[in-house]
Amino acid sequence: MENNNRLSQDEIDALLKGGDDNNGEQPESGLSPMEQDTIGEIGNISFGSSATALSTLLNQKVEITTPTVTVVERSQLNEEFPHPYVSIGVSYTEGFSGNNLLVIKQDDAAIIADLMMGGDGTNADPSLGEIHLSAVQEAMNQMMGSAATSMSTVFSKKIDISPPEVDLLDVKEGEGTDHIPEEDPLVKVSFRLKVGKLIDSHIMQLYPLTFAKDLIDELTNQDSGEQPVQTEEAPPVQEKAAASAAPTPTPSPKKEPAPKRQGTTKVSEPVQVTPAEFASFDSQAEAQPHLNNLDMLMDIPLSVTVELGRTNRSVKEVLELSSGSIIELDKLAGEPVDILVNQRVVAKGEVVVIDENFGVRVTDILSQAERINKLR
Repeated sequence: MENNNRLSQDEIDALLKGGDDNNGEQPESGLSPMEQDTIGEIGNISFGSSATALSTLLNQKVEITTPTVTVVERSQLNEEFPHPYVSIGVSYTEGFSGNNLLVIKQDDAAIIADLMMGGDGTNADPSLGEIHLSAVQEAMNQMMGSAATSMSTVFSKKIDISPPEVDLLDVKEGEGTDHIPEEDPLVKVSFRLKVGKLIDSHIMQLYPLTFAKDLIDELTNQDSGEQPVQTEEAPPVQEKAAASAAPTPTPSPKKEPAPKRQGTTKVSEPVQVTPAEFASFDSQAEAQPHLNNLDMLMDIPLSVTVELGRTNRSVKEVLELSSGSIIELDKLAGEPVDILVNQRVVAKGEVVVIDENFGVRVTDILSQAERINKLR
């Protein structure tokens, strides 16, 4: 009876392997553990610099931890993204060919938008308008730009991306799903995102499995490409070793001093030195270049600008501008306007209307000394 209750070695192996017929290996359509580690390391390096860029923008401490890599089917997206999200789509324009989709919770995106617009992020409105989405787009643009720069260092080539496209994503309602890559399956890289004490959530990266394979192959080929360089240098070394081992070339080092002796005889030869001859210049030749130079300056185009006034506004105030908004300038009504040449003030004037076109009547020109001081 005791022998009947014991498990055979095959049964023990089956239990340890979890009954998996593939011996714990990923299916052909997925990623092996080594490939998952490679993708995770690429994401860790690229988004490490993105945390610094986002911290500078938000004026908050930003932490992006080591990612978790999984392979998901398109039919599983409802389970992977159950809440309303904000998607940021990016395409690679140089270095790689593929799409990359960043996904962040809508509440977290509202906090980021509020911080970008000068708020403290505590009372962020979860309903994102166009202004808030533009703020999120700028933040993600800085993040992905920094990530592309880090990837350029990893892959030793220039990598550039397109401007990000921001949209609301609700998989259950079918909203914003057009930006999700059409390939199946997809690779999901999930990072833990912490922004001060305001956000402790996840930001996810979603791209096709074929693109992930391209990244892995590119990095693997880059590492293996260094070996042929050493093998090409090996034959000359063997030739040198064979030459040193051969008995016949031994007298060759004795012939080396010979060129040095020939060199000493060449130095002792007399050197012919002749004085330099210059063309003569008369008074007419001296005066002519000045006139020619002045004529050349006459054809140089200059940019003339009339400045009505200036003002300073914060990023929040600029984002809140709309049709009909009024911007108050630092000049009074009727005050002379500035006339600038190549961004330098040279005169004052008053605005006039000439045949339904605006013009400026010059009322005062700065002196030569004042113009020189403006140029300094």
